Amino acid sequence: MKKFLVTFVCAALLLTGCGAEKADEEPSAATSGGGSYEALDNTGTGWGFVKKKGKAPDIPQKDRDTMAKYDCYYIDENAPKTLYLTFDEGYENGYTSQILDVLEETQTPAAFFVTGPYLENQKELVRRMIDDGHIVGNHTVNHVNLPKQSVETVQKELDDLNKTAQEMYGYTMTYMRPPEGEWSERVLAVARDMGYKTILWSFAYKDWDINMQQGKEHAFKEVTPYFHDGAILLLHAVSSDNAAALHDIICCAKEQGFEFKSLDNIGAGTADGTLQTESVKI
Repeated sequence: MKKFLVTFVCAALLLTGCGAEKADEEPSAATSGGGSYEALDNTGTGWGFVKKKGKAPDIPQKDRDTMAKYDCYYIDENAPKTLYLTFDEGYENGYTSQILDVLEETQTPAAFFVTGPYLENQKELVRRMIDDGHIVGNHTVNHVNLPKQSVETVQKELDDLNKTAQEMYGYTMTYMRPPEGEWSERVLAVARDMGYKTILWSFAYKDWDINMQQGKEHAFKEVTPYFHDGAILLLHAVSSDNAAALHDIICCAKEQGFEFKSLDNIGAGTADGTLQTESVKI
């Protein structure tokens, strides 16, 4: 009889919502607009394009519209004679200190997108990036392909890295770059709702293979012909070629009338290149 009563009470509690508290503890899958992330397209888009010397690459209008909707940039379209220099830092190969020296000497701002192991293991370099006024961006904890992850995993990858940055350096990340350049509408929406601008690029070259380095002149010839208005340049800091050529690349750009700016300026211009008088909504 006691067994029957216990069973009956538990069943009654289940029917009246005893599981509701547990459900409330699950991570939210709702967008900031009140919709569902699950309703957004999660088809992975690999970021690639045909480079054009002196010009921005052609990107399908559909992708441009999606990126604009979620504060994602591959270029600053209203920034004539402006360049943004960014580096990806999956691991340290011994050249970042040299890169930082060149940036300091030339007074050039840059952004470094780092992973979890880099943030934890390269404390002196990360501290110098911050102290020198550069941006440290979120490249996820584990460098995972984000469209292949659940919404909760995407949130955790970004949030855990930012928490580490806050705990170790007192620094809050506001820019994100998806590993492998792979993005989807859902990923962009999650990042935007977490307070990030997503940063892709309008120039890159195959510089990440440390076994395929070809020298300073190679890097210079790969990069300099492709300067264009509002370009976001992606270089990998593991490249000895990039480190050796960086000073000459920066000087070449400046000789052509380009100015390197911080990502904090991105999207702040108008069609004629002047600054907006009102703050930019992020």
